[in-house]
Amino acid sequence: MVDLWSRASKSAHPFIDGEGEGERARKLREIYLREAENWVAEDGGGVIALLGLLGNEVGGLFVDPRVQGRGVGRALVEHAAALRGELRLEVFEANTSARGFYELMGFEERGKRLDEETGHPLIALVRPQR
Repeated sequence: MVDLWSRASKSAHPFIDGEGEGERARKLREIYLREAENWVAEDGGGVIALLGLLGNEVGGLFVDPRVQGRGVGRALVEHAAALRGELRLEVFEANTSARGFYELMGFEERGKRLDEETGHPLIALVRPQR
């Protein structure tokens, strides 16, 4: 899962120095994966997508760049919505492909803040319960 996260993060966040490695990878392994309720999609015995839930917050959705656009992320978001109803998340403002995906999935912008760790703006999104 860490390898998937690293590849997906580097692809989605090229504007963040050291993304997908170092201290951020350590935090993923030692904190985020342990605290979240993690759901994965597999293909051929390998993990191709990961969604971490913290209550109704999507802490992260990472899809292998080689399979993006095939509905794997959509399926994981729909699964999370079936479990939790309303979903919340934050996405980097510069990650335009993820923002477009979340808009198609019915998420609405609810605010912005500066990420203290990276200095990049984050957009808060909410997908109301359907």
